Amino acid sequence: MTLLHAVLTAIVEGITEFLPVSSTGHMILLSHLLGNGESEFTKTFEIFIQLGAILAIVFLYARKFLLQPGIYLKLFVAFLPSGVFGFLLYKIIKTYLFNAWVVAAMLILGGVVLIFVDKWLKPGKPDSEELTGMPFKKALYIGLFQCLSMVPGVSRAAATIIGGMFNGLSKKSAAEFSFLLAIPTMAAASGYDLLKFEGVISPEQWQLLGTGFVVAFFTAIVAVKWFVSLLTNHGFAGFGYYRIVIGLLFLVFAFYS
Repeated sequence: MTLLHAVLTAIVEGITEFLPVSSTGHMILLSHLLGNGESEFTKTFEIFIQLGAILAIVFLYARKFLLQPGIYLKLFVAFLPSGVFGFLLYKIIKTYLFNAWVVAAMLILGGVVLIFVDKWLKPGKPDSEELTGMPFKKALYIGLFQCLSMVPGVSRAAATIIGGMFNGLSKKSAAEFSFLLAIPTMAAASGYDLLKFEGVISPEQWQLLGTGFVVAFFTAIVAVKWFVSLLTNHGFAGFGYYRIVIGLLFLVFAFYS
């Protein structure tokens, strides 16, 4: 992996991690296009830079939500389903579902769902206390939706935002709860994957990891701010059509790979 490849990968990670477009799908496609292959370091790099994206959420929302103790238990309840099922099904998912055909199908199907949601689902009205006063039952419901994102290509952001809206949250509140829920979910998943790494990282590779972490952090900050504004004003349809196009590209990739 070159420095340019590291920067491009981190930019794509920062942009797509919190958008309803599947960062996993984009990582697979980008890795193929850049010719990075499936080396152990490439996998470790893609996992490590997720931590930079997580830190961006901590930075953006620390004052607004994370300093309000009431949100912690709700995030824990929402995290539990994917934490349990993710641990139990980790090997099955990694072995059988991480392939281009599954990603392509889920990208296209998810795109259709987003277009449907944008047209037919009426979100709740914005409420400044919507998240801090949210019942635990709603948090668990969103957590169950998040389990769908264990299938590559579904998108954790899409699943949790739609789950929130089905639960009566406004678009903005559903997106913000999705961002916050990413902190324990991604930290647990990334940490588990990193603990399984048994290789040796060279000084040059540490530089790539550090660069990718910083780039993903700043890119995620910009992407999240832009996304909240776009979602509030324009909805999901554009992301749905984008997913369908990317899914079709994945079908081409799957056919020729």
